[in-house]
Amino acid sequence: MSLGIRETIVLLKEHHLLKSVTLAKDTDQAFKAVTYDSRQVTADTLFFCKGNFKPVYLTSARNQGATAYVAEQSYAEGDGLSAIIVTDIQKAMSLVGAAFYDYPQNDLFIVGITGTKGKTTSAYFTRGILQTSTDEKTALFSTIDRFVGSQPDQHFKSNLTTPESLDLFHDMRTAVTNGMTHLVMEVSSQAYKRNRVFGLKFDVGVFLNITPDHVGRNEHPTFADYLHCKEQLLVNAKRCVINAETAHFADVYGAAKATTQPESIYLFSKKGAQVPSDVTIDFEIENQAESLHGSEFALNARTEKAQALGVAANYTVHIPGDYNEGNATSAIIAAGLAGANQAAAQTALPDIHVPGRMEYIKTKHHGTIYIDYAHNYASMRALLAFLKKQTDAGEVIAVVGSAGDKGISRREGFGKALSEEADVAYLTADDPGFEDPKAIADAIDQHIDHEKVTVHFNMDRISAIREAIESSSNDDIVVIAGKGEDPYQKVKGVDTPYPSDVTVAKTIVEEIE
Repeated sequence: MSLGIRETIVLLKEHHLLKSVTLAKDTDQAFKAVTYDSRQVTADTLFFCKGNFKPVYLTSARNQGATAYVAEQSYAEGDGLSAIIVTDIQKAMSLVGAAFYDYPQNDLFIVGITGTKGKTTSAYFTRGILQTSTDEKTALFSTIDRFVGSQPDQHFKSNLTTPESLDLFHDMRTAVTNGMTHLVMEVSSQAYKRNRVFGLKFDVGVFLNITPDHVGRNEHPTFADYLHCKEQLLVNAKRCVINAETAHFADVYGAAKATTQPESIYLFSKKGAQVPSDVTIDFEIENQAESLHGSEFALNARTEKAQALGVAANYTVHIPGDYNEGNATSAIIAAGLAGANQAAAQTALPDIHVPGRMEYIKTKHHGTIYIDYAHNYASMRALLAFLKKQTDAGEVIAVVGSAGDKGISRREGFGKALSEEADVAYLTADDPGFEDPKAIADAIDQHIDHEKVTVHFNMDRISAIREAIESSSNDDIVVIAGKGEDPYQKVKGVDTPYPSDVTVAKTIVEEIE
């Protein structure tokens, strides 16, 4: 990969981002690498001064071979380098990243998925269907995993739902090089808030739902801002798939129609759902059977364009939770728009497993343990309500915490969900960051109805899980929420190794039984 400085300048000018340029002696220099991490700089690198930037990083970059830098202001530490000063470093980084990696999005059919809950499950469903129809040539960028090829060494764990733009386009190019023709990716609200996907056009944009979340310091200042950022996926998609049962549907649908013709927008809902009377539903979900092991449903086409897609049929998914029928439906439609047929979807869906989603362990004397990534009010309440309905449990015992430094509104949401659906709560640590985990737990506890829920505090997550399991009887269910198969805890800026909730629970059960 290579990119000339003059090409870079023209690109930034075209998007009205360029403030000034100071060229070094070599006015025809070409960049052999681009990065925002000074530790990754090599000879002839274009270095981006973004985020929590410190001038010492630029000094390091210069010493390691950087020949130019991009920033929102000039720095003395960059003397001797070409300086490209821009109005918005994140937008500049996305545009230059796409150009440096030779626009890999042009070689991929890209499905983007957003929603407060269900993004990861829908992404796995969509990729699973497309893997069947593309002969395993579908990449995945998700909260959990990154698949940039079909070989084991082309699969690695994610650290962000939607990565920084330079990483995103790098991985896209890698996927294309590895023979991938399609890409399914989760698109977070922060991806638009931080301009990580600036300039990127999606072939299909899927909007699952929205509930209050990610509002607080370091995230979205208001819910309106959160909603606006979520909607940008639809604004930047050629075709849109929308759950018509989502809150704020009128706003969401309006955003889609602003840039997409109605014939390219597909709406779905459950049979009998309350949707606006002036809205025509394209696909209707009719539940046929559901259990703790999955569900069966019919997907009915209600419009000509839905019928033309050819995916109306009966389907089975083996991930429990009635709400997963909606996730599967979004995947069936999106995959259909990407070229997959009904047979591919019917074949793939029953065998798709989503790591950390509704994992369960049946014990001899301590009931059933469920491990799920549920990490906000909507997902936590849906999970607990479904389990209560399906199991006739004695007591519902929940182990939960909330992340530090972000998602402040989740704390009230957890308290509300526990009050509505749980009997016992063990409040513990979950990626506390730079905050005191006990303070976070106290914030959750303030919103719990103590007449309905017995609350315990234990900031050692492994110990809290052990207490919850040991306290349960055979008629109870224990729900361990929030981390799923995450292999670390984020503590004071460090990814501290953690066995994962699934591993911890299995180990404890083996020890006590």
